[in-house]
Amino acid sequence: QVQLVDSGGGLVQPGGSLRLSCAASRSIVSFNTMGWFRQAPGKQRELVVQFTSGGTTNYADFMKGRFTISRDDAKNTVHLEMNNLKPEDTAVYYCHANRFGIESWGQGTQVSVSS
Repeated sequence: QVQLVDSGGGLVQPGGSLRLSCAASRSIVSFNTMGWFRQAPGKQRELVVQFTSGGTTNYADFMKGRFTISRDDAKNTVHLEMNNLKPEDTAVYYCHANRFGIESWGQGTQVSVSS
């Protein structure tokens, strides 16, 4: 199983920015998918954005124009740049990967948006 370590969360004011990082324990080139989910209090976990092995990017409508995902294959790392954060973005953000049908999750990093 792949080990994922996510980091970079914190408390920001509305309109602020954060950069999340996810480091994998092995090469991410072979992953079927890799990206981010989030879970707000009392809500189900939902997809934020993910790369697929087919070269596409799946993303949620709420992140359009505000969040950007990037990857560094040499460092086995994926980043999520979040701008213009809103209070409704408050959640625990989880790195996720699927490799040959086996899912792995990071421990989660808290993002709180509040004035």
